[in-house]
Amino acid sequence: SGEVGRIESSRGVHRTVRAMFWAVGHHLTMGIVGIDHVQLAMPAGGEDKAVAFYSGVLGISQVAKPMHLAKRGGCWFEDGPLKVHLGVEADFRPARKAHPALLVDGLGALVERLHGAGVDVVVDEPLEGYDRVYANDPFGNRLELLEPLG
Repeated sequence: SGEVGRIESSRGVHRTVRAMFWAVGHHLTMGIVGIDHVQLAMPAGGEDKAVAFYSGVLGISQVAKPMHLAKRGGCWFEDGPLKVHLGVEADFRPARKAHPALLVDGLGALVERLHGAGVDVVVDEPLEGYDRVYANDPFGNRLELLEPLG
């Protein structure tokens, strides 16, 4: 964790700063350990489409948003450590390049389900160790779907 210390500038003015440092007997105790959830944007009023796609097609269960956040609209989908949250953005524009990469078990069956739901699936350049495709959610947000080989 950080330690508050006093640092003297070249003009002799003291400032208090929060400083992370290595010193004898001190160890860095912070670090990023994972991703809790992925947040994607959606337009207002798109909750039914989101549920049909993320729960109905992708098979990720919808979970209730906390009451104090539910008033903002949007919806959450979670299955164990997988958490995809959709939030309403007033000036919505789909994420066409930035995207989450979702790990899949049974990519072939999922591709068939996507086709059955009228979703276009794009096969891209190979990625070593994975079968992968891209698809857009109902709002145009890009999703990468990966299945490890072997």
